[in-house]
Amino acid sequence: MAAYTCGKCGMSVGTMTCGQCDAELVHDTLTMDDGSSVHISTCPNGHGKIKSPMCCGQDMTCSVG
Repeated sequence: MAAYTCGKCGMSVGTMTCGQCDAELVHDTLTMDDGSSVHISTCPNGHGKIKSPMCCGQDMTCSVG
């Protein structure tokens, strides 16, 4: 299970699933044109991707990936 955790307050988010196929979303990183990276959650069956959760004004991180 991909668990996202806030580095500031310790809040965590557990399993997120795809609304089309119910598969658990997997952690990934998207590299932007300027070289910065953004944490994302992706459907392993190709149904799309979303921006991963934020907490305390920053991206939550995931040790899986």
